[in-house]
Amino acid sequence: MARIMNNAAHWGHVLLLMGGWSSERSVSLNSGATVLAALQRAGVDVTPLDVQRDFLPQLLAAHQATPFDRAFIILHGRGGEDGQIQAVLDVLNIPYTGTDMTGSAIGMDKLACKRIWRGEGLPTPPWAVVTTLAEAQAAAITLGLPVIIKPVAEGSSVGVAKVNCADELAPAFVEAQRYGQVLMERYIRGEEFTVAILNGRALPVIRLSTPHEFYDFNAKYLANDTQYDIPCGLSPEAEAQMQHIALHAFAAVGGSGWGRVDFMREGIASEAGQSWLIEVNTVPGMTDHSLVPMAARAVGIEIDQLCVQILAQTEQTSGAGA
Repeated sequence: MARIMNNAAHWGHVLLLMGGWSSERSVSLNSGATVLAALQRAGVDVTPLDVQRDFLPQLLAAHQATPFDRAFIILHGRGGEDGQIQAVLDVLNIPYTGTDMTGSAIGMDKLACKRIWRGEGLPTPPWAVVTTLAEAQAAAITLGLPVIIKPVAEGSSVGVAKVNCADELAPAFVEAQRYGQVLMERYIRGEEFTVAILNGRALPVIRLSTPHEFYDFNAKYLANDTQYDIPCGLSPEAEAQMQHIALHAFAAVGGSGWGRVDFMREGIASEAGQSWLIEVNTVPGMTDHSLVPMAARAVGIEIDQLCVQILAQTEQTSGAGA
């Protein structure tokens, strides 16, 4: 495999899918620019496609003109991370990076993930699904304030808010409901951590610190005051345990190839505390603020090598290269 990874011609004609029509379009375009540059530096024959809702005729025409041997998916959110694009590529028999159609659909659905994790005996905060403001008010009493309110099927913290008091609940619920089904979750007081996964391996844990209420969209992609700690400050035993839980949680929802699992941990890193699963990302960001490249760099994997290693996942579903 090492020889193949150093042979750019082996990959044939690669399709890079980016953009999309979700609320995370801008993030995907930035991620796509990073991946495109990395693959080009590695000598890969890659064609980017800015995916729009009417992309299928364009894709079919391009595939007919010069068939694609494999696809690198860097679409975030609905349409790209929820199994839709994976289904199209399955029909076209184009091997692709990352999680398959079913696992993608489950991974995008925070409620489905939490139900599976609970069934697996994995720790995830108590929650409630709410469809009306009255239900949200009742759930706030049951769960106890503060709570996190979020759309079930959005990423990058879009529509997510921390509700500290009763007066903040209505506007937070209305905003989350703009994106579909709404989930309320008990707020975990502590620190945020994330575990990147690459080809069955859990990379070093990253601790996230931000002056924002939580690691929201601005903290993820825009702010320069977010702090990323590697080493994360956990004991070796606690870090290994979190990595083990991340791998179990990722596999349980059908994740494969690469991804990221997010945690909240009660207390502070120097203390013993419960780690709680928050969500899984089956197509994480690859921007200059993104966490998977950061974790990979900590073990000596630079961005070009990282992108080629992700591309190599297509070998699992492709019997022969170009």
